[in-house]
Amino acid sequence: MLNDALAQIASDVDAEFDLLLAMPGDARDPLYAAMRHAAIGGGKRLRPLLVAATAALFHVDRDVALRVGTAVEAIHVYSLIHDDLPCMDDDDMRRGKPTVHRAFSEATAVLAGDSLHALAFEILASSRTHSDPFVRSELIATLALASGPDGMAGGQMMDLEAEKTTFDLPTVTRLQALKTGALIAASVEMGAILGRIPPEGRAHLKGYARDIGLAFQIADDILDVEGDPELAGKALQKDADAGKGTFVSLMGLDRAKQQAAMLVAQAHEHLASYGSKADLLRAIANYITERDR
Repeated sequence: MLNDALAQIASDVDAEFDLLLAMPGDARDPLYAAMRHAAIGGGKRLRPLLVAATAALFHVDRDVALRVGTAVEAIHVYSLIHDDLPCMDDDDMRRGKPTVHRAFSEATAVLAGDSLHALAFEILASSRTHSDPFVRSELIATLALASGPDGMAGGQMMDLEAEKTTFDLPTVTRLQALKTGALIAASVEMGAILGRIPPEGRAHLKGYARDIGLAFQIADDILDVEGDPELAGKALQKDADAGKGTFVSLMGLDRAKQQAAMLVAQAHEHLASYGSKADLLRAIANYITERDR
């Protein structure tokens, strides 16, 4: 079930980006080419799948969920482009191909990231995405909060500061809850927003999202130690080489694995009231700690 769902969402998101990023045939072509290089092909597409799987609990039209998931993925891809820049992590490979600043130029990479960021909110603001302006407004607010200083960007800032100082486990947990977890949590919440579930009715889904977001980063830290760079499509052990604290360095490998498994089990518990309708969300939780990339 999960493999088919991952393959389908990857194909669908690629098709959406292909349409959204059609080459204009003018002097902007290098910018569009860079955006397409980063956005089309590769990646797990986990965030769009979380949007679609959550929305499906509430019988939301899949095409609507797909557009919202593509907006979330646009934010994710923009963050990867900027994270790979020489002023940040200075990476050469991403998703098995050269990073955007290596394939094009640093200036083009900055503009490509900026443009994908803008595209995300253009998608969410469009009446093609949802007919209800109040739903669109809440989607925009949720993604903005998850992307900014109280979300992903704030976590990235903490990650830069981690190169200068030693963080303890609670601080590393907070860092990753912002840098990685916020966008994962937003993906689940945006699916519930599409289902018109009021904030007070989202507690179990928020708990699920919080647990899988943390488990995802613990699994990433484990893969950084045990993984295969060719399968990962990027360099591994960069945090350790930079002297940053990770869940593995602070907890030890065995305890980190136990913690990730416990978080996945808790995520399952949060879905109990949804019965078999949430089987795909359960499969996603399992996948987070079982993946090899």
